[in-house]
Amino acid sequence: MLPILLLHGALGSAAQFQPLEERLPVYWRMFSLNFPGHGGLPTGQPYSMADFSSSVLQFMDAHDLPEVYIFGYSMGGYVALGLAEQQPDRIKKVVTLGTKLDWSPEVAAGMGRMFDPEKIAAKVPQFAQMLAQAHAPADWQVVCAQTSAFLRELGDGHGLKEDAFTRIPCPVTIGWGELDNVVTEAESRWVARQIPQGRFERLAGCKHPLEQVDRTQLAGFLIREFED
Repeated sequence: MLPILLLHGALGSAAQFQPLEERLPVYWRMFSLNFPGHGGLPTGQPYSMADFSSSVLQFMDAHDLPEVYIFGYSMGGYVALGLAEQQPDRIKKVVTLGTKLDWSPEVAAGMGRMFDPEKIAAKVPQFAQMLAQAHAPADWQVVCAQTSAFLRELGDGHGLKEDAFTRIPCPVTIGWGELDNVVTEAESRWVARQIPQGRFERLAGCKHPLEQVDRTQLAGFLIREFED
């Protein structure tokens, strides 16, 4: 079986996948990485699709992974789709969950407000503390600011073009949680239809935050997708 690479979402880190990995088959070869600026890793430049994609390819090369399956959560799924279009010989299948696919300046502005560090610290201090621990020794507030800037770039048209989806040759499953308040069913279904081997999967009772996703349900979803 090919190795499976797990890609985290915005403000996330590779450590988030540990509870999920504990529920997946022990014979799977699983890998996860921190995107630049996440999980304590430094970054000397603004977040970008190019930088995130490059970090995945560098990780694959460093771990002698010529080909992989990818599960990408949220932003990780977006990066995975870009890689599947740009590196068709290296990405054999992509499964996403909670990946925002419809970007505009208005969408980016609304999403950016969710990453305001002052609001996070004031309204959800426990989340702020979790971010501080996840990204130490880096400043979690810088991670938030960089993420907001990155989303604005996506909203301004610097993300995946619509025709990019039509050029993805590998099988792709676009997973959508029915209680996701960030990603719509319509955008998920639309992108799944654009991909030649794309399909849409609805996960009952599934919310957007990975910490609130039933890990057993998610593990079952991935087992079906990667062992089918």
